[in-house]
Formats: sequence, C-alpha cells, structure tokens
Amino acid sequence: MATITQVTPRRGRWTELALLVPALGLGVYAYLQVGLGVTGSPPADLATFAAVLGGIALAVHLVLRWRAPYADPVILPVVIALNGIGLAMIARVHLALQMRARPPAWDQDPSKQMMWIAVGAFAAIVVIVWLRDHRTLRRYTWTALVLGVVLLLMPMLPVIGREINGSRLWVGVGGFTLQPAELAKIAFAVFFAGYLVTHRDQLTLAGTKVLGLTLPRARDLGPVLLAWGISIGVLLMQKELGTSILLFGLFIAMLYVATERLSWVIIGVLLTIGGVLVIATQVGYVQARIDVWLHALEPAIYHRDPGGSGQIVSGLFGMANGGLMGTGWGEGFPYLTYSANADMIVPSLAEELGLTGVLAVLMLYVILVQRGLRAGLGVRDGFGKLLASGLAFTVALQCFVVVGGATRVIPLSGLTMPFLAAGGSSLLANWIILALLLRVSDAARRPGPDAAIGPLVIVGPASDAVEPAAATGRGRGTRGGQGSGAAGATT
Repeated sequence: MATITQVTPRRGRWTELALLVPALGLGVYAYLQVGLGVTGSPPADLATFAAVLGGIALAVHLVLRWRAPYADPVILPVVIALNGIGLAMIARVHLALQMRARPPAWDQDPSKQMMWIAVGAFAAIVVIVWLRDHRTLRRYTWTALVLGVVLLLMPMLPVIGREINGSRLWVGVGGFTLQPAELAKIAFAVFFAGYLVTHRDQLTLAGTKVLGLTLPRARDLGPVLLAWGISIGVLLMQKELGTSILLFGLFIAMLYVATERLSWVIIGVLLTIGGVLVIATQVGYVQARIDVWLHALEPAIYHRDPGGSGQIVSGLFGMANGGLMGTGWGEGFPYLTYSANADMIVPSLAEELGLTGVLAVLMLYVILVQRGLRAGLGVRDGFGKLLASGLAFTVALQCFVVVGGATRVIPLSGLTMPFLAAGGSSLLANWIILALLLRVSDAARRPGPDAAIGPLVIVGPASDAVEPAAATGRGRGTRGGQGSGAAGATT
C-alpha cells in the first residue's frame, strides 16, 4: 500500500563542506607534485597555499550558509578544484621560467593568481550578500545594455586603452590592467534575459513558415541584428575573434532557450559565418589567425614574424608528448609554449596529465555547466531561467572556444579557460558568474511559502494511490511563469 510522507528540503551545506575537502586536496596534491617534480622537494609555501585556498573556500561556504542556504552544493567545490589545478600549473610554468636568465613577460607568479582568486571570491560574496533576489536584476535590463557597450568600448579610449599582441582588449592604469569584455558578457547576459522574457511572445509566435522553419518577421530581427552588430564591432575594433563569437553565441543560445525556434539559430549561424568571412578578407589580423588555423604546419606560416603558428604548433607537440597518461607534474616541457599559463594552459595540462587528465578537468566543466542549467530548469521565473541558462552557456562556449583553438578545431583566440588560466579579469568575471548561478540555484531549490515543512511524496507503488498535487507541483505555474509551489524545491 502506498503511503504519503513529508520530506524536509535538504539545504546541502554539509554536502558542500564534504565535497570541498577532496576539491581542495586536488589542488594541494598537484602543488606538492609540482614542487617534487621541478625542484625535488615540497614547495616551501605549501602550507600557505593550502591555508589561503582553503580559507577562501570556507569563507564563501559560510556566506552561503548565511545568505543562500539552498544554493547548489556542487558548484563551489567544482570551482575550488579548478582554481587549485590552475594554480598548480601556473606555479609549474613559473618555476621553469624563473630558471632562465630573462623570464618572458607572460610569466606570472602564482601568488598573484591567488590574489585574484581572493578578489574574485570577495566579489562573489558581495553579490551573494547584496543580491537577495536575482529578479532584482530585471529592473536594470537596459542599464545592463548600456553598461555592456561602455565596457566593450573602454579599450578604445586613447589614454587607458592597451593593445597587446595585436588585440585591443585591455584598459590599464599604471601597472594594473583589466579586460572589460569579461565583465561585459555578464551585463549582456542580464540584458538578453530581461529583453527576451519581455518580448518572448512576439519572437515565438509571429512569423511565416517556410520548409518547416518558422522565419521571423523583419521587425523582430532587430535584437538579432543588434547582437550581431555588437559582436562584429568587437571583431573590427578590438581584433578579437573569441570575444565576438562568445557574445553572439550567448545571445543566440538564450534566444533559442526563450523561443525554442530553430530558425533563430540558423539565422544566427549564417550571420556569424558571413560576417567573419567578410571581415577576414578585409582585416589582416583576422586573416592571419585563419591562415594559422588552416596552415599551421607550413614552414612559411610557422616562421612568419609576427603572426606565425609557433605557439599553436608547440602546443600540439606538447599534447602529443603527453599521450594518454601524461608525463607527470613537473616532468614535461609546457614552458616552451608561449602563454603556457593562460591561453595555452590546456595543452600544458595535456602534456603533464595526458588525455586522461584533461578529460577529467573538462568533466569538471561539464558538471559546472550542468548544475547551472539545472538551476535554470528548476527556478520558477522566466528571467531566472534565461539568466542561469545564459551564464552556464557562457562558461560552456568559452571552454569550447579555448579548447577548440588549442586543438585547431577553430582559430585560436585570446580567451582563457574559466577559473583555470592566469588572468585577473577572467577570474573576477567568472566568480561573479558563480555567485549569480548560486543565487539562482538557491531560488530554484528553496521551498515555496506553502511548503515550509517540505513537499509531500508517495512512498510505495504509485499505482496504489492517486498522486497528490502538492507532491508533483502539477498545475502550479507555467513555463516561464512565476509560481510559489514546491515543485523542484528539492534535488
């Protein structure tokens, strides 16, 4: 006989604390192996490394207990594991480069990376404490658009703009530099979510059906053309293909989530390919990137200076040297590749951890993206669904652009792996994304006001009883609607 019982929604904070232990252990173990492999002895600052990274993790964990007790317990441990592995590889490259008479300018001290992790974690704490309800951001839809455009244009300013390696992506004051496009993607995600949740009906229902596809009306193409214009503008002004693909891909993905119309995706892909091809014939820098992508092993392209393919070729050889299981921490030669701690950190890991290790690291990203999408599915308002989906897709698309560039699936870009590679701007932006995902997941898993003691569930054969509405949430709200039921309150 079936019985009905009440289940108290689980907050998951103890689960999170338990998962933080192995996540922190991964980074500390890697850091220890780097010291043993490069210098033959444990790093002198191993205890400091463990204490600072563990302190950051514990601080965010305690803030979640205070302000977002129902937040997803898996997201934070995954990020701490990625931060620890990235720190170990940055330290490994740094130790090797410090043995040279003149270390290159792209070398980075791991203590600086740790400082940026602390800054990013502090920013995440501020977001979690300040933003009680993610729906508050919907009030700032158009403000977010203006903010995103301003951030994108900042590197073009004459005094503070900086051009590095042919791309004008940075602003700098004194010795401090920042890549505003990393923060702009968050602003655009907020704008796209607010805009699409308001205009979803026009974008979904209107249009003419041709060959099975519902083509949008000309008047509805405005937002797509706006997003396309922004991404192409970035490509033209800043000479950065990766950021352009990231921004336009973010909008198309969110547009598809909002409307479920394949025609938007097809139109977006055609616009992107057409725009890139036209610009590639007009802008030498983009053409050079495509030449390196298509003809990396040709001697003329390899020896071309500037704009040769030496970076990507050395990365490919490093990955080949790693093979299936890798050379081991501190036993490879990742420092021979330019920017081995930032743009090319994936080939560095592939050389020392092998294909197996890289797949394990990529699986952490898969878990992170899956938990972000799960938060979007579980939350009961349309804005939250789109915001979480967009932010999770941003992480996924950025990983694809970086890994695809390093493996020659697509042209190499200047983007970096989230939470893993050296770069303060990337760490700051991605920790803020982490905070927003945690805030949305807290709303998704939090029981509604009518389910303070937990939803009802059926114990025993379901065929023996009629499933109660309180247990299923059936009839509570619609897709994208705002409800207060207990459906989806627990995971």
